[in-house]
Amino acid sequence: MPTADLGDVTLQYELAGDGPPLLVVNGTGSDLRREPSILESPLVRHFSVLAYDHRGLGRSRAADPEHQPTMADFAADALRLCTSLGWERVFVLGFSFGGMVAQEIALAGGERIQRLVLACTSSGGAGGASAPLHELYALPTAQRVERLASYTDLRSTTDRERREELLRLLALAAESEDPATLPGLRKQLEARRRHDTWERLPSLRIPTLVAAGRHDGIAPLANAEALASRIPGARLRVFEGGHLFVLEDRAAWSAMIAFLKEG
Repeated sequence: MPTADLGDVTLQYELAGDGPPLLVVNGTGSDLRREPSILESPLVRHFSVLAYDHRGLGRSRAADPEHQPTMADFAADALRLCTSLGWERVFVLGFSFGGMVAQEIALAGGERIQRLVLACTSSGGAGGASAPLHELYALPTAQRVERLASYTDLRSTTDRERREELLRLLALAAESEDPATLPGLRKQLEARRRHDTWERLPSLRIPTLVAAGRHDGIAPLANAEALASRIPGARLRVFEGGHLFVLEDRAAWSAMIAFLKEG
């Protein structure tokens, strides 16, 4: 896996596909070593896809492990990674925490960002915050998995089969966590807790699609509606699923790809 030394951070990244440059910003606790990989998604049939591990996660590291990064720091990491690869203009797709970072990327990147997809995410502030994962990750693993299942898909509170499948997937994810990255995860969760772009979003002039799962309890539909209303000209698409709607609604990938290819 290639490495980009950006001075204060070293980011591990992967590239796949052929086409216009697309930066994918992954969510909380993401690690490119885990399956399923975004680089095996339909995106690679249409774009050159760049995915990376956030500082302190996966195999990416910060020079000062004690420093508490802000959401703006996470966005700056992504923009500097693109610059290091010669990507001056990019499409951006952010999932969950990555959607929060993508908002900061768009605000900082200006004309470098051609089109923007914000998936299963929130603006913070008056637009609503996503679920308090910093509180959940403070719980013992079994309790955290139970609570996460309820947030991940609101239907799981009444659909036993759906809940059992979510519990299985979340337990597997918990088992694959790398203990060495727990300090980085805690710093990511702290930055996430403070995320708030609400007052700045009206300044965006980037074609934007907000993609939401109808049954998402981590980034509720009301948050997606508020986010789309706050960004001039933004579109909202609602898919049949929870926080993981891209795995549940077959229309999701095609809709996001079609939007990105408009530009």
